[in-house]
Amino acid sequence: MCSLKKGVKEMKVLVTGGAGLVGSHCAEYFAKKNYQVTILDNLLRSKIFGSDIETVEYNWKYLSRYKNIKRIKGDIRNEKDVLKAIGSGVDAVIHTAGQPGVPSSVRDPKDDFSINAFGTLNVLECLRQKSKKAAFVYCSTNKVYGENVDKIPLKELKKRYTYSGVEGVDESMLTDLTGHTPYGVSKLVGDLYTQEYAHIYGMRTCVFRMSCIYGIRQFGFEDQGWVAWFIIAALLNKPIVIYGDGKQVRDLLYAEDLVRAYEAFIDSSLKSGLFNIGGGAENTTSLLEFLDKIYGILGKKPKYSFKDWRPSDQKVYITNTAKVKKVLNWYPRVNVEEGITRLCAWVKDNQKMFK
Repeated sequence: MCSLKKGVKEMKVLVTGGAGLVGSHCAEYFAKKNYQVTILDNLLRSKIFGSDIETVEYNWKYLSRYKNIKRIKGDIRNEKDVLKAIGSGVDAVIHTAGQPGVPSSVRDPKDDFSINAFGTLNVLECLRQKSKKAAFVYCSTNKVYGENVDKIPLKELKKRYTYSGVEGVDESMLTDLTGHTPYGVSKLVGDLYTQEYAHIYGMRTCVFRMSCIYGIRQFGFEDQGWVAWFIIAALLNKPIVIYGDGKQVRDLLYAEDLVRAYEAFIDSSLKSGLFNIGGGAENTTSLLEFLDKIYGILGKKPKYSFKDWRPSDQKVYITNTAKVKKVLNWYPRVNVEEGITRLCAWVKDNQKMFK
């Protein structure tokens, strides 16, 4: 077991995808605790989403303020890059790197597989070679459950759907015999390999199947990161397209709360783990409700229109957080209203970047 306890100066953490939303929050969180942090990122997010503004590049530069964060530009699919990032050994790897967009996975499933499936296997295998006792945290997704989630009965209300008879999705939900989108499939491959490396090689691994993660320094696009995208679009008077009827619901989890869950596993005595994680039933919003919230905060009414549902888009996904709360003694601290207010303020203060 490795432990990242307060006051320990030489603990080493590798964060793949360290310039992304989750990765940059991981890097900053542990850097503030005086750990030695290495981030590995190929800085391709902007290119993947066809953006001419800086996204991960911004976070890459932002993290340069921390002297105990080492930044390595490299690709998780390249063995030399990963081995360089691991160096002489690490105490924990948080694997946030990935191709995060569902539409982009449909457009280019081979690239999606290469990054999410092979990239994860490559990091696991490099870690097994160089630092087998390190804890490995995998950022999985609710998309591994695919359309099985839609088998839960729903009630339709004025501005949202809601589950009928259950609080949320727990870890017993099936992942097979359903549509996932290529993204859901590639993330599930990484998910299964992470579990298998604990089973067959005795490594300390944990899978976190995440719901909707958001926070400051999030660069959202229409294809991915809708929470930030809606706020950016509202501020800059850009049109928002809602795929479906807008009543679809997600539970939201602030990025730093997610990082605390990772830390809780790393510091625990668990040999392996698998958790669904999100804001839970107390931190949900539909798209229509979210538009109302940002209107109330920003005083600007977003412009939006509707198009057909996207393939395998879950009408409702709400995490049942009972297991992660019980096993890791974890709970979210930042509620939806506070988190959205923080993100709105950050986007407003930095809106020149998005023009």
